[in-house]
Amino acid sequence: MTNKPVIVFGEVLFDHFPDGSRVLGGAPFNVAWHLQAFGQQPHFVSRIGEDATGAAISAAMQHWAMDMTGLQRDHSHPTGSVEVSIEHGEPEYQIVPEQAYDYIDAAALAAPEGSGLLYHGTLALRHPVAASALAQLISRHQGRVFIDVNLRQPWWHKAAVLEWLNRAHWVKLNQHELAALYPVSGELNADMRAFRAQYNLDGLIVTSGKHGARAIDRNETVFSVTPQAVAKVVDTVGAGDAFSSVLLLGLNLDWPLALTLERAQSFASALVSQRGATVNDSAFYQTFIKAWVL
Repeated sequence: MTNKPVIVFGEVLFDHFPDGSRVLGGAPFNVAWHLQAFGQQPHFVSRIGEDATGAAISAAMQHWAMDMTGLQRDHSHPTGSVEVSIEHGEPEYQIVPEQAYDYIDAAALAAPEGSGLLYHGTLALRHPVAASALAQLISRHQGRVFIDVNLRQPWWHKAAVLEWLNRAHWVKLNQHELAALYPVSGELNADMRAFRAQYNLDGLIVTSGKHGARAIDRNETVFSVTPQAVAKVVDTVGAGDAFSSVLLLGLNLDWPLALTLERAQSFASALVSQRGATVNDSAFYQTFIKAWVL
């Protein structure tokens, strides 16, 4: 489909739900999983422990035919895990520290050279070892960098996040995260224009949950999308990651931004009818693949 590589950097873990179920997760992993289903064959860079959970992740990636060359093994730290609770319909996360993905090793990076996309979030940058690995990866990357802001207390510091924004070409965050990082005026379009200009971004996407999302490009054109009603919401875990995966797909395939935004919202709305952030059924993706002529 495309010769432009997509590199996805960051955490992989299992989300554990109150009903005892567990689902593969971690924002970067979720994005890579969806991109794989859409035929993009991303190079996923992360780290797992030498434990049963890590073995399950490795097996799932192999089953999904994902590129395994960026998946590092750690003999000292466990594979990531998160306890998810649902409060008033929204997920709350208890994120465990000192996980294998905190120790992604710069010396073990095997990412392809090229001018494609490099995606990362902010959670995996909470530890200096993984942050150093990403800095090295970005320093030799020749293409665009897409940062997906996920501010999870207490695992972020404003100054550090702002520094990573200076290295980005595209940024996605929600309205609350925009307010946490920038002195907003209350007029969203104006705030988006000012934020995009300050960081000299190619594009900025701001999501607002059930109210949809807005995007702005270098021409300062603002696009917006509003989700359709969903018949049954199982949970909203990973909806933002589903949205991000299609944003990356559209960027890589040179779709118009308005069309990309519409398709991203459509896919995210479909995902909330599923349990967890990843779907282990290729048939789930076929409706979109056929409609988008992938």
